[in-house]
Amino acid sequence: MQVKEIIVKETTAIRLLVEYLKGEGVEYVFGIPGGALINFYEAMFDEGGITPVLAKHEGGAAFMADGYARASGKLGVCCATTGPGATNLITGVACAYADSIPMLVLTGQVSTASFGKGAFQESTCHGVDIVSMFKAVTKSSVMIPSAEKTGDILRASFRTALSGRKGPVHVNFPMDFMKKTVKSGIIPFSKYRVTASQFDRGAVKKASLALMRAKTPAILAGNGVNLSGAHEELRKLAERLNIPVATSPKAKGAFPEEHILSLGVFGFGASLHAEKYLLAGEVDTLLVIGTSMGESATCGWDPGLASGKTLIQVDVDPEEIGKNYPVDYGIAGDARVALRELNFQLERDLRATPGREETTPRGVKEFKKNNPRRINPEKMDSEEIPLKPQRVMKELQESVPADATLFVDAGTSVFWAFHYFSSNTPGNFFVNTGLFSMGHGTAACIGGKLARPGKPVVALVGDASFAMNGMEVHTAVEWNLPIIWVVLNNGGYGMIYHGERMLFGDKFTTSIYGKRLNIAEIAKGLGALSFHAKKPGEVKEYVLEAIKSGRPSVIEADVDLYEAPPMGNRMKTFDKILPAKLKAGAAAA
Repeated sequence: MQVKEIIVKETTAIRLLVEYLKGEGVEYVFGIPGGALINFYEAMFDEGGITPVLAKHEGGAAFMADGYARASGKLGVCCATTGPGATNLITGVACAYADSIPMLVLTGQVSTASFGKGAFQESTCHGVDIVSMFKAVTKSSVMIPSAEKTGDILRASFRTALSGRKGPVHVNFPMDFMKKTVKSGIIPFSKYRVTASQFDRGAVKKASLALMRAKTPAILAGNGVNLSGAHEELRKLAERLNIPVATSPKAKGAFPEEHILSLGVFGFGASLHAEKYLLAGEVDTLLVIGTSMGESATCGWDPGLASGKTLIQVDVDPEEIGKNYPVDYGIAGDARVALRELNFQLERDLRATPGREETTPRGVKEFKKNNPRRINPEKMDSEEIPLKPQRVMKELQESVPADATLFVDAGTSVFWAFHYFSSNTPGNFFVNTGLFSMGHGTAACIGGKLARPGKPVVALVGDASFAMNGMEVHTAVEWNLPIIWVVLNNGGYGMIYHGERMLFGDKFTTSIYGKRLNIAEIAKGLGALSFHAKKPGEVKEYVLEAIKSGRPSVIEADVDLYEAPPMGNRMKTFDKILPAKLKAGAAAA
């Protein structure tokens, strides 16, 4: 295959940006236009090949770009005008940064001649400094210093976003530079950035021997498996040595949960199988892949996770290895590359060890047979009204196609999905546990659908999350995207409500709406097909009807506010960090 030649041409700085975006395979730009960005939109129109998606709020645009990047594995792009448009992006960009999602964040800027003069919506270092604001939530945040430097800045930004531990980058573009003529070479991406392929061969050899010698090994797979597309390599390793696999919450489904070796989610909303197996003290070797082992993935940094075990940690970011737990063998590298080499090395070592006794999954089968996986599984068949969330999860499981992509928003919906929904297609379950930002799944599913037009896309959200970004349903309606939102309506901020009850009993409540939202009517007003599920069986019925309709659809499900989600590990952690005086006061009250 021949590498494309570098083409030197005369163009404008903003058209050069569009050409580089097309070279990176960008199909959509999510955002809201404004005066400082209008030249960018003109360039997209004139050049063709990239379609702008008009959001209802810049925060929704950032979440859509994030969802597109998660579902496609490619660069997501969002944009906003100078001033408040740019500041509205920040939470969505921070969400992508926390979860290592590659994005280009483009913001407009007033003309350089007016810097420091109080120009309308100026956001430079002379006032509200947007470049500095984004530095805390991106891998790189820069202003284009001159039209001639546009190409250099763009190549550096793309390289930064898509290399190593991926993440968002921010480029601020003064509007007077946009239409300046520049003479620049359009360099193919293969000539300015490379795909991660390095690994530590010595560490891989040691890890292979440790796994071969282990009597009771286990694997904890993190979202690095999803980000690198290492699903097949993970399955091959687990099946070759019959190693049971748990996943971090964010990586739910990275290993099919119907597989005999699957233990389910470990951490927030943990599967009882995963929690008991990894913390019982019988695992002698733990292989951790692509997770920083933060609170949500470790049952609140439970010391039993690593106690008495040989710990092997694989991560693309060397700074994450050994950060929270001491490791015996650390492998710095992309999860897919490292696992592929580990599989090769295991085959070499197995061939060199004739007569080695082969392990079987019999022990895992017996363990799973003798231990429950879920808390109160009988509630999944409950006929009670209002609906039990467990019942909604069962009906969702029975109605969505096996290849459906599921976006789950922050709140109690996350815990219900982690614990009661089974994800069996790797790379089809998305949740932002890095920042745990409400409203993410409500909007990110739109980017996800554009990335996977031929696949069903479902968003599971709470009423409070829907309140934050539900207007983006109108975006899906405008694009006629057949996304299904299932909204668990419990009348407010359910997760906060249950936290208040666990800490303070019935002393006070600050988290319940005085007037319950009518989600179905809101959705109808936005142009979506709407349903209101109040009885057992209706969620399943309405999901099937929504799929058949081929229209953007919102299903409001009235669920029991008083049914506490499986968030015990979160509360245990909170209890550890809560000052003793405050705990004593809460208990006395």
